[in-house]
Amino acid sequence: MSRTAARPGHGHAVTDRVAARRLAAPARRFLLGRKRTLLGLAALSAAESVQTFLGGYGVARALDDGFLRADTATGLLWLALAVGVILLGAPVTRGVFALLADLTEPLRDALVRRAVMNALRKATAPGGSVDGTAVSRLTSQTEIARDSFAGLVLTARSFLFVATGAAVGLLSLAPQFLLIVLPPLLLGVTLFAMSLLPMARAQHRYLDADEVIARHAQGVRTALRDIIACGTQDAAAAQGRLDVGEAAAAARSMARWAAVRTLAVAVAGQLPVLLLLVCTPWLLRQGVSAGALAGALTYLLQALLPALHSLMTVLGAAGARLLVVLGRLTEPYPDTAVAPPAGSGPGPRTGRAAVELRGVRVSFGSRARPVLDGLDLSVAEGEHLAVVGPSGIGKSTLLQVVAGTLAPSEGAVRLAGHPLVPAPPTDLTGLRTLLPQDAYVFTGTLRDNLRYLSPQAPRAAVEETVRALELEPLVARVGGLDATLTPRTLSQGERQLIALGRAHLSPAPVLLLDEATSHLDPSAEAVAERALAARPGTLVVVAHRLSSALRAHRVLALDGTHARSGTHEELLARSALYRDLVGHWHGTGR
Repeated sequence: MSRTAARPGHGHAVTDRVAARRLAAPARRFLLGRKRTLLGLAALSAAESVQTFLGGYGVARALDDGFLRADTATGLLWLALAVGVILLGAPVTRGVFALLADLTEPLRDALVRRAVMNALRKATAPGGSVDGTAVSRLTSQTEIARDSFAGLVLTARSFLFVATGAAVGLLSLAPQFLLIVLPPLLLGVTLFAMSLLPMARAQHRYLDADEVIARHAQGVRTALRDIIACGTQDAAAAQGRLDVGEAAAAARSMARWAAVRTLAVAVAGQLPVLLLLVCTPWLLRQGVSAGALAGALTYLLQALLPALHSLMTVLGAAGARLLVVLGRLTEPYPDTAVAPPAGSGPGPRTGRAAVELRGVRVSFGSRARPVLDGLDLSVAEGEHLAVVGPSGIGKSTLLQVVAGTLAPSEGAVRLAGHPLVPAPPTDLTGLRTLLPQDAYVFTGTLRDNLRYLSPQAPRAAVEETVRALELEPLVARVGGLDATLTPRTLSQGERQLIALGRAHLSPAPVLLLDEATSHLDPSAEAVAERALAARPGTLVVVAHRLSSALRAHRVLALDGTHARSGTHEELLARSALYRDLVGHWHGTGR
């Protein structure tokens, strides 16, 4: 899952504006490189302006100069001219579609190349992973971009030239028409413009939810045996239901804003006709002829309003989709480079032990096989230790023993120099912070949630935590540090980010992370672990990605029989289990 799941809020608005600025320059280069195609479209569209003008003007002249004066021949001549111009529109439309392919196909090819390069780069980068959204981006999202771009080009071109022809026609028939038609048009367009940004947010949220479902499905498929072995089918199914529910909520949000768009189209598309009919007596008193009224209605009903309706419909739907999809497909590739291999970076800050285990044995029953047996471990102050091993081997048990929440069957445990057995729970709170996989968030402000383990933390410390863990998008999405959180609206990734922020602010000298970054993407996990390792104190992490192990000073590999520790290179040479784990991580992209 990404660092912040797709939810409606300011965060997506910021993302969309950033995407729009980032796309501006490439879009200009793309269009300027196809000047001949654009000039051809403009030339063909100019004929559409003439067609629009003569359509309404011909009807007006046919009535005023022909039929209303009993001059049938003149009336039929004007109508024939209007009909003839309309029939000539077929070759224009055929030419427009032929030129449109010169714009849409190169765009689709460029997006496919970009998506393939990004997926390959992410998969082959050190510590990288297989992109679970690559198939969606290569298929549905590139097709959405192409179709949306084609629709925008067609409707924007048509509206521009049709509106020009209709406006000139209305003005030539009677200037009073513009006084009646323009106000509702502007009102509808304003209402429509106000709905564009919320519609884009809803579209962004929907695409995020779609990708989350794809990632969840891939994760369940990859870990199916572990899920069945651990009996966590219900939890996996519950997470799937949450993801599908988020997609459904996003779809409902899109439907609500589509209703607002429909209202805007009605105001701009139907109200001008109604006002024109209501104002007919006043127009007749102003000397406007019956033929001019018929011509004005022709402009509205046959040209201007259908073109406006198409533009607002396509811009409201395809425009939002295009901005979001292009923003995703062209976003800068995240820096997935991992820290130097273990042992190559700075080591522990002191030689004193922050965590000591001597002869620790943990068994859940007198005849049960020990989960940990005779384990000796010493973790120095300031050291970053990664714990690895197969599922169910005892990694979480080890962290519970270190945290003092599980008493060992045999052996001694010391934390920051203090023996755990006689230490009361209140003393343990100041010695260590344990973050499980399922993060707890309570109803309250984001600031209070971050200060949960350090209620007196000053404002500057909270802001430093936000910067260190790059929580700015989350802060923006929920409405600021002092905004009240609703826990059920937060994704698992957002909950973990808040818990990691608490740990960063915690004064405890030992931090224990039991897969507390499992719902974050590799880039977000790297930011979090580096920030927590940089704070004063010791960090012990249950690693579920190779990159997490590579960032540590030392790795502890548990296999149920032996526990081996050392640097990444040392364990590759000494531990068959660790070599198997590294091969598994490379094979699955984890």
